Amino acid sequence: MTDRISLTSIIWKEGDKYVSKCPELEVASCGDTLEEALENLKEAVELYIENAKELGMFDEELEAVFSKKFITTLEIKI
Repeated sequence: MTDRISLTSIIWKEGDKYVSKCPELEVASCGDTLEEALENLKEAVELYIENAKELGMFDEELEAVFSKKFITTLEIKI
């Protein structure tokens, strides 16, 4: 059985590239297409988690990510 966690992916276009970011882990990537940016972000997050496990920091990182998670929407008058 594989454990799974849900993380946020934010993708936006900058020039002719797509930038992708996982705000919980502060990991970012990019790609030529939306799909490529998302796939590259997934790979970057997997590598980040793998490295955290190797350094013995994975449980600490998970606790930090999920204990501070608070998402809201701001309404600002423009």
